[in-house]
Amino acid sequence: MYETYYHLNAKPFQLSPDPRFFFGSKGHKRAMAYLDYGLSLGEGFIVITGEVGAGKTTLVRNLFKQLESENIVAAQLVSTQLDADDTLRSVAASFGLEHEGISKSAVLKNLENFLHAATSQGKRALLVVDEAQNLSPRAVEELRMLSNFQNNDRSLIQSFLLGQPEFRNILQSADMQQLRQRVIASYHLGPLDALETRAYIEHRLRTVGWKGVPSFSDDAFENIYQFTGGIPRRVNTFCDRLMLYGFLEEKTAFDGAAVKEVVDDLRHEVAHQDTPGGAVLRNSGTTAASGAGLSEEALQLASRVEQIERSLNRMLPIVRKILFMVSDKQAAADTVAPDNKP
Repeated sequence: MYETYYHLNAKPFQLSPDPRFFFGSKGHKRAMAYLDYGLSLGEGFIVITGEVGAGKTTLVRNLFKQLESENIVAAQLVSTQLDADDTLRSVAASFGLEHEGISKSAVLKNLENFLHAATSQGKRALLVVDEAQNLSPRAVEELRMLSNFQNNDRSLIQSFLLGQPEFRNILQSADMQQLRQRVIASYHLGPLDALETRAYIEHRLRTVGWKGVPSFSDDAFENIYQFTGGIPRRVNTFCDRLMLYGFLEEKTAFDGAAVKEVVDDLRHEVAHQDTPGGAVLRNSGTTAASGAGLSEEALQLASRVEQIERSLNRMLPIVRKILFMVSDKQAAADTVAPDNKP
């Protein structure tokens, strides 16, 4: 909706991973270096962890893009809330192999034959497992056992395990000792810092043809960083909302006050109650009930009601504008439509 208004050729802050928007922060460059190192060895496990929305999946998509010209057969396993046998079948499915209605031993045989065939053709097999923290110990053991498929003392398959921070603790448990022995490198992908957050926003905007409109003040960038904590997905969600707000309010520049206004709106929505900058930019207004001798619970309720009222007052003009735009477009369409009356 706002792309045309700001003369952009695509949506800059979409949530779906897209290699076009890969941003090489210090952390992401280092993580890519570990992935490249792992690929050069061609065996074992590489472990990448990071917060939800830190950019792990985008990292993998960027890796896959680089692998298009190489002799690597890559597959990605996303759904990991499976038991051990289903995990094995999912691995077979990700490589396009028969896996339904056959025994576990048959699935393993299909995988082994596929891996040997790939090797004979000068190709290497790579399995990327996302959300690895959801794997059961038995499922992890199944993945480890796949690394036992070898040809001339060389593993036929290599695995990258991507997971949330708790996966690091899972790996330290006693029943993960054998897997730990096969981990050749691991890296934790942290959030962007303040300067990187600014560069990340500008990078995504430039990727879709941004020419400086809308502009962002220094305090706007700082407030965005404080609210999102430098987590790329949270930055995307917030900036998308900010751009929509700017379009509806016909703004060509964002300052700290504009960012705070959108922050206030988002704080009243369930999806944004757990943002990392929760203690920052809060208390942007006063509560009429303060000092009235009410209990703490009553004061919180009164404050909450007042905040909701403020949010509704801000949103109503926006809703009216959207409805007006829709009705205006429909009227224009009706005007140019051919008259089909007999």
